[in-house]
This record gives sequence, C-alpha cells and structure tokens, in this order.
Amino acid sequence: MAPDLHDEFEEVPDIAAVDIVDWRLRTFALYDSVRRLAADNPFDAHVYWRQERDRMFATHPASALTPQMKASFAGLRTADYDPAFRIAAPLSPEGFGQEMNVQTGTDGVVPFVRIGTFQLPGLGSLAAWKLRSYGGGIFVPFRDATAGKDGGSYGAGRYLLDTVKGAFHGTRGSGEEQEFILDFNFAYNPSCAYNEAWACPLAGPANRLASDIPVGELYLGS
Repeated sequence: MAPDLHDEFEEVPDIAAVDIVDWRLRTFALYDSVRRLAADNPFDAHVYWRQERDRMFATHPASALTPQMKASFAGLRTADYDPAFRIAAPLSPEGFGQEMNVQTGTDGVVPFVRIGTFQLPGLGSLAAWKLRSYGGGIFVPFRDATAGKDGGSYGAGRYLLDTVKGAFHGTRGSGEEQEFILDFNFAYNPSCAYNEAWACPLAGPANRLASDIPVGELYLGS
C-alpha cells in the first residue's frame, strides 16, 4: 500500500441514489461527446467540457457543491487550452503488478493493481492503476509542482483518467503501437477539493510530477 495515498476511496455524501445515477450518466455522455469533438478539434472539445461541467456543478443535485456554494458559484477555475499538454503515450510495463490497497470507511479495502507506467517526455512519469473490484477501470491521479501554490492547482492533486466514471480520452494504434491520449487540459479536481464531506483517493509517490502542469481545472481556493 502506498502510505501517502489518501486513506479513503471516493465516498458520496447523503445524495439520493437516482441523482448519483443521473450524474454518472451525464458524465459518461459528456466524455463521449468530448472524445468525438476532440478527434477534429480538441479546443472545441475543451470549451464544451468546461461549459457542461460548470452547468452540472451549478445545477445538479449530485454536485459536490452545497446549496450555499451554488448560490455564489461563477464557474470552475479552468485554464485555457494549451495543445502542448495533449500527449499520446504508450503504457510501459514498469511497475506492473504492484498492489495498492486503499482502506475506506464504507467499503472496506478497495484494491488497485498497477498496470504500468506512462513516461511523459519533459514532465516525468505517472503510474496507471486498475481498480480490482466491481466496475474495474483505469485510474491515473497526479500531483504537479503547482499544487498548493497561489494561483495553482489543488494541493492534494488532480485526476487525469478515471475510466470507471467515464473520464477517458481514448487511444490510438493497437498492440505494441497502442498509445493513450493523456490530455492534461481536461485534468479535474476530486470532489473533496470542494466539499470535505467527500473523501477521495489521491496521488501517491508514483503519481507525482516535479514539473508545472498549468492547465486543466485549477483550484478555486487558491
């Protein structure tokens, strides 16, 4: 187990089950549209993503924002699109099989297994994890050098991929030539960045970058 990982998997506060279902369906639909738009124009896809996330946060009953926060909400703090941070990278076998068990307050131990590593030229490397329980999915959190700084990102890190919730930008090629699309412009904060009633898995030592990632969703509290 990575000792620096947050000790609870993302847990949902007292929100109606049907509202959580609707939030998840809308999120999957959002990323489906983003992937289709990005195939022609990633900038347009990013504009759409920002608009839809702002709308969902402002109006949806399963938003991480409380009613009081929604009353003064003027939009998530998201940087403009920078194509330099859209990267296609293969998944190398480095670290494959490493286990990470996350203790939760509601679901016991949630197990992850490392499925490899993304080497990102000029930025560093990030571990990719597979959720070894119901739902499966690939999970790539990260913490970069802007974390916790004025004008920067959330101090505990952000999410790059979380496929069990639909956050995925696709692949290109196949077999040994397959590459994952890793677009940091779509990096987003865990729900606990906005509401301490939520608990979220965060970036451990293998998911920290020494470089600045000044794009994606930044932190309203910065």
